[in-house]
Amino acid sequence: MFTGIIQAIGEIEQLQPRDGDVRVAVRAGKLRLSEASIGDSIAVNGICLTAVAIEGNRFMADLSRETLSLTTLGDLNSGARVNLETALTLSTPLGGHLVSGHIDGVGTVLDIHQDGRSWRLQIHAPGELARYIAHKGSICVDGASLTVNEIKGSVFDLNIVPHTLEETIIGGYRTGTRVNLEVDLIARYLERLVLGEQAGNHEVSAITEEFLRRHGYLR
Repeated sequence: MFTGIIQAIGEIEQLQPRDGDVRVAVRAGKLRLSEASIGDSIAVNGICLTAVAIEGNRFMADLSRETLSLTTLGDLNSGARVNLETALTLSTPLGGHLVSGHIDGVGTVLDIHQDGRSWRLQIHAPGELARYIAHKGSICVDGASLTVNEIKGSVFDLNIVPHTLEETIIGGYRTGTRVNLEVDLIARYLERLVLGEQAGNHEVSAITEEFLRRHGYLR
């Protein structure tokens, strides 16, 4: 588990193909790898990866075909900057929100412009994720815990303060940038709880307006 508070900006050093998947080497920037061990979880752009080797100020992790196909890591090249966070402990301040490091989908930056000293960011999310994104709710973008300012359909707006711009890779976003998205854990589990006994029905995978009306939630 993670908090979504980025601890360092790292850099992809090498992507080495290995029998269909990839081993990645990441330079950890100011992340303190002296306190990390092989087998520890490290979030790279919001993706929970397992450190398989640690050498000085860099670590290596394996990227499965699943990870490459469902996240933006397959888009990156050597030299790309990435957000880094080590796993939380019981003594870690929860400054962001609970983040699993399991990416739900890839969004696309539609617009980014200055608003005072902050920046306004507009992102298009995959349609199937829209129901989990709420006004003033939390969302994780490339590992950063952010607050949703507005949501219209599958498009949501964020306000990025100067500190976040400096301490994450968000300052390098441009229109068209693809980003990893993880929705709030509570929203996902709430949906399953509302489904109740129907959660075990393989024909019912999500809450729909018809489902809510049939079970008395809508009139």
